[in-house]
Amino acid sequence: MTRTPDRIRRFRLTVAGLTAAAVVTAGCTLPAFAPRADTDGEAAATGIANWRSCPEVADEVVGRRAPGIRYECARIQVPRDWAGGSAATTGPAAGKTFEISLIRARSDNQRDRIGSLLINPGGPGGSGVDTAVYLSFGEQYGGLPDSIMERFDIVGFDPRGVARSSPVKCIPNADLDAAFGYDPDPQSQEKFDVFVMLSKRIGQGCGDKYGNQLPLYATEQAARDMDAIRAAVGDDKLTYLGYSYGTLLGATYAQLFPQRVRALVLDGAVDPRQGLIEGSESQAKGFERAFDNFTRWCAGNPARCPIAPDARAAVTKAIDKARSPSPLGSEDGREVTPGWIFYAVVSSLYTESGWQQLARAIDRLEDGDPGEVFRLADAYTGRDEDGHYSNLFDANMAINCADEEERPSLDRIRQLQSQWRQKYPLFGPALAVGLVSCTEWPGGSDPYPTGNADGAPPILVVGTTGDPATPYEQTPALAEMLGVGQVLTWEGEGHTAYPNTPCITEAVNAYLIELTMPPEGKRCPAR
Repeated sequence: MTRTPDRIRRFRLTVAGLTAAAVVTAGCTLPAFAPRADTDGEAAATGIANWRSCPEVADEVVGRRAPGIRYECARIQVPRDWAGGSAATTGPAAGKTFEISLIRARSDNQRDRIGSLLINPGGPGGSGVDTAVYLSFGEQYGGLPDSIMERFDIVGFDPRGVARSSPVKCIPNADLDAAFGYDPDPQSQEKFDVFVMLSKRIGQGCGDKYGNQLPLYATEQAARDMDAIRAAVGDDKLTYLGYSYGTLLGATYAQLFPQRVRALVLDGAVDPRQGLIEGSESQAKGFERAFDNFTRWCAGNPARCPIAPDARAAVTKAIDKARSPSPLGSEDGREVTPGWIFYAVVSSLYTESGWQQLARAIDRLEDGDPGEVFRLADAYTGRDEDGHYSNLFDANMAINCADEEERPSLDRIRQLQSQWRQKYPLFGPALAVGLVSCTEWPGGSDPYPTGNADGAPPILVVGTTGDPATPYEQTPALAEMLGVGQVLTWEGEGHTAYPNTPCITEAVNAYLIELTMPPEGKRCPAR
């Protein structure tokens, strides 16, 4: 049997672990490699992408190239501000552009080509370029099915501000370390105030660097970029696969350009009508529910779960112990603080296969070995062994906060912290406190639309009943809002569904290739 490369294996655990929350901000950071050339790959004046061969991207992202796949890269220019549908604005961005990086993965076995399948992995802040590379390795590694690779070019893009596309980078590594390591539930006013000051410092640094340009990273602007990509790759209509936050991008596109939609698969749905507080509480509920599912699995599988029978007690004990004045240290100099344990838990809940890793990590931590905890946490945060981060979280905050018109006061956040602690003991306080990030973020806002996609064809909205990051309740809500959405349900665990099981895969493939919707109300079993 072919051995799965380590980086593909990690990707399978977290490919769609890029959530839409401003608090538990994003899933696994994908590598940020930016191929550059003086002239190759620039958009032509006609707006058509000029592709150049770039197999080195696969080498950098995965460590090897998928057999039988050709990789080509391009860059197109888009207006910084699409106000009025063109660059002819009167504001500070008038006449200026952002550069959007694309990659195209094309199978040597392609036949009866339909067009391009545009990919976004979520976040916001996830790299669609990296995701397209991972998915190009095919179904044996958890990538796209051969039937999809044979009919579509797989096109990944880094949205504006992300990775290779005019990236936002303004948060020092030390501040990210401090934020992730900080107590997820700072109960005393003194501890809460320290976190507020950290958030203010981060916001001020980004405001000093980007000023009134920050609202230009909003979702609606990125959705308009998607239409420029559609035109640049030569498609009359858009075929799109969006995960998590990518469902919000897709829904926004469908409202703006309903007549240009061919097929949209929105997997791990975000309800656009939820405000910052509602969305954070929904996620607290989702993670708490997923953690309960983990603890039940643990109790029923003591041979595979060394912290059975009470996994919740074991995790809570580990976090409480880390609040001591002298926490355990690690080889890289980091202390095992409550925040790192918390993010190890978050990381493990994105896939059911992560449950056993979490149990092992907590068990080894009790024995004085924090290595597994840090490996889980670093897989989520994207922290490399040298303590460096990509710009995932810079972009995540810039996009999330630009989308939000109303931001809660610090007093309101303290109230929510207390209330959600009672309702969602492990995740509620952290999701409430994390609201501080946008409260202290500079710049204005540019909210996305929240209405029907009148004139669009049927849109497939996929939800997972055990999804922690985009709880299942948001799936029918998004379908209803669009007016043309139809729900496909996976009764499984983890974040997003396609292509995890044959039932889901067959239904999505039929829609993408033949435009055939599954039966109304179709539900796929966990196995």
